[in-house]
Amino acid sequence: MRIEKAGEMGFCSGVMRAIKILEKTASSRGAVETLGAVVHNEEVLQRLARIGIRVAESLDDVHGNVLAISSHGVSPELEAEIRARHIDVIDTTCPFVHRAQVTARRLAEAGFFVIVYGNAEHPEVRGVLGWAGGKGVATVDAKTIAGLGGLPHKLGVLSQTTQIPVHFTRFVKELIDFTFDMDSELWVIDTICHDIRKRQAAAISLAGKVDLMFVVGGRNSANTNRLAELCSSVTETHLIETAEEIEPSWLQGRNHIGITGGASTAEQTISEVLAKMKAMT
Repeated sequence: MRIEKAGEMGFCSGVMRAIKILEKTASSRGAVETLGAVVHNEEVLQRLARIGIRVAESLDDVHGNVLAISSHGVSPELEAEIRARHIDVIDTTCPFVHRAQVTARRLAEAGFFVIVYGNAEHPEVRGVLGWAGGKGVATVDAKTIAGLGGLPHKLGVLSQTTQIPVHFTRFVKELIDFTFDMDSELWVIDTICHDIRKRQAAAISLAGKVDLMFVVGGRNSANTNRLAELCSSVTETHLIETAEEIEPSWLQGRNHIGITGGASTAEQTISEVLAKMKAMT
């Protein structure tokens, strides 16, 4: 049985940057809290906890005076509220997320109603909408926008950074069909992360060559779920968080197995999955 890793996988530049900032801060200042999980991967969070980095689920849950904004970012209003409490802010917002935030603000300031293609409950998306100053909405269904009624003629569209490019393109086409009217103006800006694009392309390329695919990462991770979604459209795919989840029956009769990892999945976790599979063969 042959096991092959995707060419691009694991920590993206934004996650690596956030973790390095947190590690440096914990080393110099001791205990640090993050507002929400800095990344959506339990094993990474457990490792960070061992060096004094604690997750605060809400602002009221913050006990110390050093608080890190996660890689997903926050709204300007929430950041202002944090600073008003005289808490030192460590900003680990991913540069690609910040680009989406600035894009939303510029669109709103230019008079556009902002539409974010993404999960409205995801912290990144909530933050981006905050940068639009309440002049926007998030959805993955263009029909939702069509059903709003009374839409402005100027619509600005961007994407959650971890979405699938072809799905974003389809969303925009459907949006044009449902909402474009006389004198309408539509401004579309691609804000999908470059690292995510590379990982998605590498994953689906590998999925097309194997008869079983493993996607390693947190089940609450948006980018990991997108990888699993893409791979499962091509071949049988299992999303797992750790090596312990692998079922021996999954490997029976397989000749070529592929493996990829989400952008917040540590190399150690991927190595453990590889070792477990090799031990089972």
